Amino acid sequence: MAKKKKYKVPPQKASSSVPKVAKVVQKNKPKAAVVAPEPTFIFGRINYIYMLIGAACLAIGLALMSGGAMPDPDTWDDSLIYSFRRITLAPMIMIVGLILLIIAIFKRK
Repeated sequence: MAKKKKYKVPPQKASSSVPKVAKVVQKNKPKAAVVAPEPTFIFGRINYIYMLIGAACLAIGLALMSGGAMPDPDTWDDSLIYSFRRITLAPMIMIVGLILLIIAIFKRK
C-alpha cells in the first residue's frame, strides 16, 4: 500500500476586529417569483362598444331583409319582394353597421 501524504494547513491570519464566521451556503436557493406582465388589450372600451353596435346593425339589416314568401303560390306580388324595407332600408342599415365596424377597428384607444 502506498503511504498517504500529509498536507500542512497554512496558518490563518488573525484579524483582531472581524470575528470568524462560518459561511452558510444554500444549495437549493428559492428562485425569484416570475411576475406576469399586465395584459394589454388591442382595443379599448369604445372600440368594443362600436363593434357591438355595428354587429347589431348588421343583424337588424339581415332581419329586415328576411321574409318575402308568397301567401298563394299561384299569384306573384311584387310589393312583397320589392318593398322599401327590403330594397332600401335594410341595405342602408347594413352599410352603417359595416362602417361602424371599420371605425371600431381603426380607432385608436
